[in-house]
Amino acid sequence: MALQSENCLQANAWICVDYVRTRGDELMAATSEHVLLTVVSVVAGFLLALPLAVLSRRYTRLRGGVLGITTAIYTIPSLALFSILVPFTGLGAATVITALTLYSLTILVRNLLAGLLAVPEDVQEAARGMGYGAARMLFTVELPLALPSILAGLRVATVSTVSLVTIGALIGTGGLGNLIYEGFGSFFRAQVLTASVLCVALAIVADLALVGTGRILTPWRRGVA
Repeated sequence: MALQSENCLQANAWICVDYVRTRGDELMAATSEHVLLTVVSVVAGFLLALPLAVLSRRYTRLRGGVLGITTAIYTIPSLALFSILVPFTGLGAATVITALTLYSLTILVRNLLAGLLAVPEDVQEAARGMGYGAARMLFTVELPLALPSILAGLRVATVSTVSLVTIGALIGTGGLGNLIYEGFGSFFRAQVLTASVLCVALAIVADLALVGTGRILTPWRRGVA
């Protein structure tokens, strides 16, 4: 069989063990870049979404504008967004991370806001009665209670970001997307399929990791269907 010998490379087979064996370092480097771009973008998006959600919860007049702007950003085609950012961030990781961070906002802001709005008023009143200030109540009462909604948003944002990282190949910084685009350009079947499978695997692993994290951080929900 072609996939069981060096002939699979000569035959340009879709499934080729020798490709994985001979290009292991290249695959590892692309996978590492893909993971780094995803993690940095999602973390940056969360750190930016948190104050936006808190402000939107506190000031109702800002809510529509914040949600509208983040949604509008998500509708911008990636190529157009990259073109807008390149003059300011250059061709490289900064442009990809900035774009992916902006794309994640529409999901993260909405879920953070939904979680904060779902915190029972009587719980907030009890915390105030115990002398909790705004910051202490946010980090020790409201955010823990909003965790299910927050983690749901992080799951969607992370899986979405894993797929969007591949678009960074348009400017040469796309992790596994670089291999996919190069493979399509040269019609290298094994490279296209292997990089695509790894990208899907990353999304699945990230999603399962966040599900596990959610079960650990919210033990009171383990019995909820």
